[in-house]
Amino acid sequence: MAVVIPLGAVAYQSLRVPLSGHAVRLDLQQRGTGLYASVWMDDVPVLAGVLCQDRTWLIRNAAYGMPGDLAFADTQGTQDPDYSGLGSRFVLVYAEGQNV
Repeated sequence: MAVVIPLGAVAYQSLRVPLSGHAVRLDLQQRGTGLYASVWMDDVPVLAGVLCQDRTWLIRNAAYGMPGDLAFADTQGTQDPDYSGLGSRFVLVYAEGQNV
């Protein structure tokens, strides 16, 4: 089952969400070349500075220890996400068991 993570249309944001029984911190930063994500699980870095693309899993590898994966989806087409549409046009979903 996928979970939609609530985001605001802010160029830089950091949020903590409980996912699969873990405390997950997400940092999102808009740069000139796109939107980038960094992920921590239980205060341990999982990945840093990954380019966010439409319908592309962020973690992609079970070796990182995440019990699932995250992906952005464009609800109006196939554009890669940018901060101005976060929480409306671009949604971030978490799928437990994905890429594990």
